Amino acid sequence: MLNQVTLIGRLTHDPVVKTTEDGKKVSDIQIAVQRAFKNMEGLYETDFIGCSLWQGSAEIIENYCKKGSMVAIRGRLQTKKLELANSKVISVIELVGERVIHLSSTFKSSPSCPEEDA
Repeated sequence: MLNQVTLIGRLTHDPVVKTTEDGKKVSDIQIAVQRAFKNMEGLYETDFIGCSLWQGSAEIIENYCKKGSMVAIRGRLQTKKLELANSKVISVIELVGERVIHLSSTFKSSPSCPEEDA
């Protein structure tokens, strides 16, 4: 079986790294991915995909990327369950990034950004 996805899109907000109780770094980001075809009104639609980046990938995205930066993220899809206020449980699919490549020509704090293997 195979669970591997590559997405290219733009960050919808500046990335922030958090540290878990056991000391691991994580950044939960969202990327906007424009569809390759037009809808019935002749417009391109955009999907907003949640992504979790861990350890080195989280640090790379925080240090070198900002809102609007174009990134390529390769990883796997994962389902997580969220409980709503009315005790209803929903499933949400997110991308858990394993490799991040910065594609924009502008950088947050440095002239070069390495790609990162998680």
